[in-house]
Amino acid sequence: MSTLDQSYVDNGSFKPDLFKGKVAFVTGGAGTICRVQVEALVLLGANAVILGRNVEKTEKAAAEIQQLRKGSKVLGLGGVDVRDVHSLKKAVDTTVSVLGRIDFVIAGAAGNFLSDFNHLSSNAFKSVVSIDLLGSFNTAKATFEAVRKSKGAYLFVSATLHYYGVPMQAHVGAAKAGVDALSNALAVELGPIGIRSNCIAPGIIGGTEGFDRLASGEANLHERIPLQRFGATKDIADATVYLFSPAASYVSGTIEVVDGAAWHLGAFGASVYPKLLIQQNSSEDVKL
Repeated sequence: MSTLDQSYVDNGSFKPDLFKGKVAFVTGGAGTICRVQVEALVLLGANAVILGRNVEKTEKAAAEIQQLRKGSKVLGLGGVDVRDVHSLKKAVDTTVSVLGRIDFVIAGAAGNFLSDFNHLSSNAFKSVVSIDLLGSFNTAKATFEAVRKSKGAYLFVSATLHYYGVPMQAHVGAAKAGVDALSNALAVELGPIGIRSNCIAPGIIGGTEGFDRLASGEANLHERIPLQRFGATKDIADATVYLFSPAASYVSGTIEVVDGAAWHLGAFGASVYPKLLIQQNSSEDVKL
């Protein structure tokens, strides 16, 4: 079920048909955050392709998003693994064949779970880095020729977990730090040929899969956020629209943090430190 509807255009900050004629290519597009990013782009005139490993979920999400705007085209390509650049290249070829071009790329496929270092296996660490970081590189690599032709833009979905030491998130923090570095390098290398690259770093976003897994059991967590509320997926969608819009034509190599200023206080990790870590690190069940 879609989060946004026509009221996003009628009552929102952005003009209708802002992205008319544009095409977005989005990994993880059936997930809670990336899906709403796609909804916003489609409502504002873009066509899109969303990619994921789960065929049924991806195709269902695409069909629902397509209903948001009359005349829109939204493809759902399941069975795509961002860890395999050839899998992504096939999806790119299908996108260009059906939709004609690629203007905007969102690298949003990600994996996460809570684990302290003591119980985080090398395999688990590698899995997250492969999806988040290698997957982001592969997405940029596979779409490069199409993005070069359109003088388009990349947007990598990052996080704030590497801005300070967040317990239970060493694997994700390390991967997202790499994503930021990748985006910065692309902004510098590809800027001379007209391509922009930025990151968006969501904070604690309510109603998402990540929130349910990582933060839903924390009492009064919103009180530790300076703006005193959790983020909404619409907050991420709005920032996404801005970064792809002509208003951001001179914005590249930046990290747009959307977290209510929470990262300045290290709000997320505070509740599990230090009692839980002492308990976890006392265990002799070390994972290799």
